[in-house]
Amino acid sequence: MKLLHRPDLYGWSQFDPSRNIDFNSVLWVRSEGNVVIDPLPMSAHDFEHLQKLGGARYVILTNSDHVRDTRALRDRTGARVFAPAAEQEQFPIAVAQWISAGDEPVPGLHVYEMAGSKTPGELALLVQNTTLITGDLIRSHAGGQLDCLPPSKLQEPARAIESIRKLSQLVDIVAVLTGDGWPVFRDGARLLQELVARLEGD
Repeated sequence: MKLLHRPDLYGWSQFDPSRNIDFNSVLWVRSEGNVVIDPLPMSAHDFEHLQKLGGARYVILTNSDHVRDTRALRDRTGARVFAPAAEQEQFPIAVAQWISAGDEPVPGLHVYEMAGSKTPGELALLVQNTTLITGDLIRSHAGGQLDCLPPSKLQEPARAIESIRKLSQLVDIVAVLTGDGWPVFRDGARLLQELVARLEGD
């Protein structure tokens, strides 16, 4: 796994040729039990690295399209799976706990909901107020710039933009780790504000 912008955050990726972007997964290393977000399949090297860092106690899924390799990781580690409460009637795998806006599934990890996105109740996760981890709605197709799913993919574009606007008001956000595309490691709040301005100008 790749070390990200802080010593307790790691990531691994898988390139998607149809979109010309990487899909990304994140590991937050904690003494109280590690958290994995939207896990992709892991190479033998990455799984060995995960084990050396303490394994996985929790898996958090931002939406049903990001189940990815959760079943295999849960089977290998015994991790407890969290997923969006708004999707519980049709979620494709068994879930230990449903979460939604305002929840704090582990200390320091705050949950936000992205209304109007591709799936109901998509989650965005804020680590210790400064690192935002996103699912599908907020992404990046070019380095140093955040993007959004196109309107044709959204259930309610206006509500989706409003959800992004609320995140952009969290001025302490430094990094945005996208589920799809490039991460940004600096000026996260400003880049979110720029994204909102572009979306409102369309």
